[in-house]
Amino acid sequence: MTTEQTNVESFDLDHTKVIAPYVRLAGTKQGKHGDVVTKYDIRFKQPNKGHMEMPALHSLEHLMADRIRNHSDAIVDLSPMGCQTGFYVSFLNYDDYEGVLEILEKTAQDVLAATAVPACNEVQCGWAASHSLEGAQALAKEFLEKRNEWHIVFQPE
Repeated sequence: MTTEQTNVESFDLDHTKVIAPYVRLAGTKQGKHGDVVTKYDIRFKQPNKGHMEMPALHSLEHLMADRIRNHSDAIVDLSPMGCQTGFYVSFLNYDDYEGVLEILEKTAQDVLAATAVPACNEVQCGWAASHSLEGAQALAKEFLEKRNEWHIVFQPE
């Protein structure tokens, strides 16, 4: 199969060679005033083999987006992937990979301790009926169980 080069880093990643779960540096951008945005690919599910069900993913997004900011003031954004296999998280002027892993571990532990999904209502959410706290916690638990493997991105050759 032939693929064409694109303008999107993740589209140019060979999804058949990665092994989830993992946390991968996906790129950096430097602004004209010197600030640097660093983006990480947080992969929960193996591409083209599994995916997160929408209510669980949606609740995990709400929980992680809210709780991750308790562990770093450098967070720019945490966003789900359209393929439903993971998230992107972006940091401003923070590029410590081991620190990112610690922040993600603490955030996933916060998800496990949650008793409700934040902003899970029609005023604060665009699809408030599609949530699952239990599903989000199951995803966080599964992710944490493989914590010692997050640094392994590619399958051994």
